[in-house]
Amino acid sequence: MRVLIVEDEERLARSVASVLREVASFAVDIALDGEDGLHHARTNPYDLIILDLMLPKIPGLRVLSSIRSEGRGVPVLVLTAKDSTEDVVRGLDLGCDDYLTKPFEMGELVARCRALIRRSYGRPDATVRAGGLEVDPRRRVVRQAGKEHVLPAMEYRLLELLAMRAGEVVSKEDILEHLYDFDAERFSNVIEVYISSLRKRFGADLIQTLRGQGYRLLESAP
Repeated sequence: MRVLIVEDEERLARSVASVLREVASFAVDIALDGEDGLHHARTNPYDLIILDLMLPKIPGLRVLSSIRSEGRGVPVLVLTAKDSTEDVVRGLDLGCDDYLTKPFEMGELVARCRALIRRSYGRPDATVRAGGLEVDPRRRVVRQAGKEHVLPAMEYRLLELLAMRAGEVVSKEDILEHLYDFDAERFSNVIEVYISSLRKRFGADLIQTLRGQGYRLLESAP
């Protein structure tokens, strides 16, 4: 999963990014003002945007309004330093999906991020079930036939993405966009390596390759 943080308090932004990478295994980009944040939102596919309201250059509510007016359905979690009903109402009316008032607990932020992403993929349960697997984002473990597996970070990210979109064909380009943040080097051939490892661990027939199209994780166990 890939997340954009639009927050002008750089220390806070980097702290949130670090937690999301380490605890939730998300790829994370940071924008320190509204102009840069809107540019990122327009040019990259995100699973979630964390958006501060008090931003330089372009205010957070205007960023949110632009995102929604352009038809982008990405979930948006608004951060506000103002414990103001008016701010919350305006954000919700403009299309934000949830909000947190600063200061907040990192654990609550992570839980809200996970919930918003699951719901955006039509997976409201805390555990994502697909192909006979149970993917538990809270503990970052995968269960198959009662056995727990702890995966390397990038393999887990890939499997979580495929499980969220089980039954769909996910292109290699789409996978690369969601596995890596803006600054990471991306090597397309590494996807085959991860897919091969997942097949060895969970079964050769679980993930299908559709030549020239991408990969599909089965909805039900093969």
